[in-house]
Amino acid sequence: MVIKMNLRSACFVLAVGSVTAFAPRHLIPSASKTSTCILPSKLLMSRNDGVEDRRAFIGNSATAAAAVSIATATGGLPASVEAAPEKRWTQVSLPFEDTVYDIDFNSPTHGYIVGARGSFAETTDGGKTWEARSFSNLDAEEEITYRFQIVSFTGNEGWVLGKPTLMLHTADGGKSWERIPLSPKLPGEPSSIFALGPSKAEMTTSSGAVYVTENAGRNWKAQVKETIDATLNRISSSGVSGASYFTGSIINQVRDDKGAYLAVSSRGNFFLTWEPGQDFWIPHNRGTPRRIQNMGFVEGKINKGLWMTLNGGKVFISKETPDLTQDAFDFVEADIKTGGYGITDLAWRADNEVWAVGGSNVMFVSFDGGKKFKFDSSANDIPGNLYNVKFFPEYGNMGWALGSNGLLLRYTG
Repeated sequence: MVIKMNLRSACFVLAVGSVTAFAPRHLIPSASKTSTCILPSKLLMSRNDGVEDRRAFIGNSATAAAAVSIATATGGLPASVEAAPEKRWTQVSLPFEDTVYDIDFNSPTHGYIVGARGSFAETTDGGKTWEARSFSNLDAEEEITYRFQIVSFTGNEGWVLGKPTLMLHTADGGKSWERIPLSPKLPGEPSSIFALGPSKAEMTTSSGAVYVTENAGRNWKAQVKETIDATLNRISSSGVSGASYFTGSIINQVRDDKGAYLAVSSRGNFFLTWEPGQDFWIPHNRGTPRRIQNMGFVEGKINKGLWMTLNGGKVFISKETPDLTQDAFDFVEADIKTGGYGITDLAWRADNEVWAVGGSNVMFVSFDGGKKFKFDSSANDIPGNLYNVKFFPEYGNMGWALGSNGLLLRYTG
């Protein structure tokens, strides 16, 4: 039996019964009480000089976890990789040594970076220096348990998403933040958040739900008719390998500038696309036996094509204007010699300039739109892994690469 979850008419209201995960203990109602509206709680940003001391104290008191490298090869870089001398990135110091996952700016000089163990830092000089920030309403033991994964700004409107599930919102550029309660009835866990304007944002979940709020998170309106597993089980004869009787979640949701989405199944055996106005996600074959590591849009636009990274350091790029109604895409393998190191992310700095980052902090650049890549040694002597590379064309095309051990690299050209 296939159970469909209809999301078209869903609109989650933040009532007491649906926000107990975020409410103080004395506000948690009994099952017999009726729902009552509750406002998000205010959080103040602290500039306490002791922020780093308390983080270090708590972090050092825990058992250190062994670092796991993404690289499939061992030892130093292959000879074919070591030969390239270019260095176009410079390391920037951060006030912590935890993995950083995302970075965003609301002006050429002001921005935030987020990461593991409650890592949160602010810059007011375009990223040259960063100062740790802490929420004064959260004690150290609570704050350090969160892994902040997403930060998104449009003007002074900003959002942060963390795990365990925590959503924060600011309307004044980060001077003050409010904690947004979320309904436990959401299908899947919140997986991404995008600032769209004053009080407006778009959220996705690990089950493929897409929601929009226009009142700063107090209500969320569904944009997709049903969850991904319901869609795939309903069209089990779609011909997409791995899609039939799908159960699980999607990962690596990416949004283009027009609101289209791309997502990879948690097993990496197929991917899906969705555009505004469509009732369902559309599944697509990966066209290769290798597991998908990550995917994204060429130049951030769905009509420009898709890129895909696979196990073993493989990179594939599709042709322009892909037909999203087809099961399979025409991908072309890029000429990139990674020596087996996995590629975790790609980003376009210009029409023909493409950057790739990955395990063991490898960096590669292409000047022909992704056909052929060559090695960049900027992070060659730094231990760890790179997970994210971003460029900001609206702010002079500044670029950033983020990774483990508090690694932040700034593009210098």
